[in-house]
Amino acid sequence: MTMPIKRSCIAPLGVAGGALVLLTGCGAGGLVSGARPVADVAGVVASPLPSASFNDADVMFTQMMIVHHQQATDMADLATTRASDPEVKKLAAAIKDEQQSQMKTMRAMLTGWGWTAAPSRMAQDMPGLVSQSDMDKLTAAKGRDFDRLFLQHMIAHHKGAIEMARTELAQGADEQAKKLADAIVADQRPQIDRMQSILNRL
Repeated sequence: MTMPIKRSCIAPLGVAGGALVLLTGCGAGGLVSGARPVADVAGVVASPLPSASFNDADVMFTQMMIVHHQQATDMADLATTRASDPEVKKLAAAIKDEQQSQMKTMRAMLTGWGWTAAPSRMAQDMPGLVSQSDMDKLTAAKGRDFDRLFLQHMIAHHKGAIEMARTELAQGADEQAKKLADAIVADQRPQIDRMQSILNRL
């Protein structure tokens, strides 16, 4: 199953008076190459539209995956002080290092395209994202209870990332973005198996 790319152009944005201004109205065809940038209510010109080398699927994937990865690194940070199982701690550290590196790459990609990262509030419907209430429960947990919750949520989180990556592979145009999507699938599939194995023994 792939995650459909929303054509409402929720990714590009401007900031005016402290309020986020989401640029919409792209139509069923998504972002149009060659169209003029749209200005927000303050007159600030928004990010430029995709060129022939990348498309709106690439931008959406990259922006949303940064938000998705950030939550994974936040969860991994919690494991440093709350996890009791050494394998959980080791895996969490590996996930954090891997995803921070990928976020750095994705931010550079967006900069090269003339786009910016999306705010976390725009990520509510992404597959695998942990709800705020579940994040609160994870933050409050310790020891084996934390280990179980962490593994359950991170397995679902990884599955969501793989779904997003597969959508990018099917709909994206940029070669670097597609290579990153391939890497996400290749990295996270074995991590899911490892996490399930740990969860089964706890």
